Amino acid sequence: MSPPTVATAQATLDKFKTLLANDRRVKVAGVDLDGILRGKVMAISKFLSVLESGFGFCSVIFGWDMHDKTYAEELSVSNAANGYRDIIAIPDLSTFRRIPWEDNIPFFLLSFFDPTTREPLAVCPRGVLKRVTDELASLGWEAMCGAEFEFFNFKETPASLEAKGHTSPEALTPGMFGYSLLRPAINQDYFYDIFDQCSSFGVNIESFHTETGPGVYEAALAYDNATNMADMANLFKLSVKQLGLKQGIMPTFMAKPYADQPGCSGHLHFSIRDIASKANLFAASTTINGSNSQRLGSPISDAEDSGSSSLASVSARPDWETTVEGVNHMSRLMKYFTAGLLTALPSIMCILAPNINSYKRLVENYWAPVTISWGIESRVSAIRVIGPPQCDPKSTRLEMRVGGADINPHLAIAACLAAGLYGIKNKLSMPVGPTTSETTSGKAEIKAERLPKSLKESALKMLEKDSIAREILGDVFVEHYAATRLNEYRLWETAVTTWETKRYFELV
Repeated sequence: MSPPTVATAQATLDKFKTLLANDRRVKVAGVDLDGILRGKVMAISKFLSVLESGFGFCSVIFGWDMHDKTYAEELSVSNAANGYRDIIAIPDLSTFRRIPWEDNIPFFLLSFFDPTTREPLAVCPRGVLKRVTDELASLGWEAMCGAEFEFFNFKETPASLEAKGHTSPEALTPGMFGYSLLRPAINQDYFYDIFDQCSSFGVNIESFHTETGPGVYEAALAYDNATNMADMANLFKLSVKQLGLKQGIMPTFMAKPYADQPGCSGHLHFSIRDIASKANLFAASTTINGSNSQRLGSPISDAEDSGSSSLASVSARPDWETTVEGVNHMSRLMKYFTAGLLTALPSIMCILAPNINSYKRLVENYWAPVTISWGIESRVSAIRVIGPPQCDPKSTRLEMRVGGADINPHLAIAACLAAGLYGIKNKLSMPVGPTTSETTSGKAEIKAERLPKSLKESALKMLEKDSIAREILGDVFVEHYAATRLNEYRLWETAVTTWETKRYFELV
């Protein structure tokens, strides 16, 4: 992060002095590894004094779990040995907005930096994402993203749920009624509050509806660049929770709150566009200035990279390259990106499925993907490729369907983009054909590898000596993050659940 010039710093200070002239306080918050916003309210005078230099923020937010219990294994960033020292928090002034349901208090997101080196903290989720977007920018590219969240809603408060022992919460509405025009009318103030207040908060909802299941809503956030989308996705969750609390309603973004109901997805959409022309480089029809960009925007096969004869290139292409409808609408860049994401998927699984409960959603027969797979318009695959004729070529994109609503948006988007970029840089071939693949003799046999089935398995996969996660996200992040997931798994291993007491208490 380059220090601003004196003139620039003064201009910025003057600007925000004017913008905040009638305010007495400001709210700031940073994102921890669980995707939870950790922050405080500051006096305006204090806030204005730290715009350039930042301020000390206790590093324990990266040294404890979501319930503020320090990790059993002391981690490098924050531990007793370093006294849980302060890290540097710097407000990201581009994130300025006001919280309409909190008397329009000014709000800013924070990024965290190492106090000694002043470099972005290796485990700061916003910093992890920035490293990837900066690399894309160095190539002249910008990642565009969308996010969709499903979430159950209950007629509960934190106190009432605690009194019930976190069991048998009362659903906001009964029955299975996806895309209902009736159910939202029962809690109309809450439903429209989410849509309208989020818009006023700079969190742009593109569509909002009921999903199948008791009291389930689904929101799709408007497509934006990766940084804005990650910020909006995180702030959307916070907004829904705060708005619910005001009306005696508790939403949950748990991946699987009911054993016998579908889970809550957190699907992410991705495309790459050229910064200068704004052209979508995933669309096969894209042509922009520069021969390299034109070549990457071409639908020709990876085999043609080798410079071999056209006959050899065609023979080297798998059947699905020419027989599966829709593949011809994928640019070469899109194929490389998809191949990288599929190849890296097991290694970044504990980011897309970060909690014990995440894996309860990833079971067969619930529309949640459980294998390394992709397909054209396939909602049963890990990656759904979306392109013509279902959409305009400029809207060509892929949808990562593995993640649940419990993802940390910054980390999930960063990991997916880093994996896709890994595929582009290494010109990877698809590790498996599309689920929609057919041959002249009928449907092709797709040998799709099963994704890790538990948080422990995923974390150990990330920690492997030569894991792709280490290459694309860095050793410091991987060692710290995977350790936090193993800590979560150890807590689960020693927990005694109501399932166990119901099953064994009397009869064993």
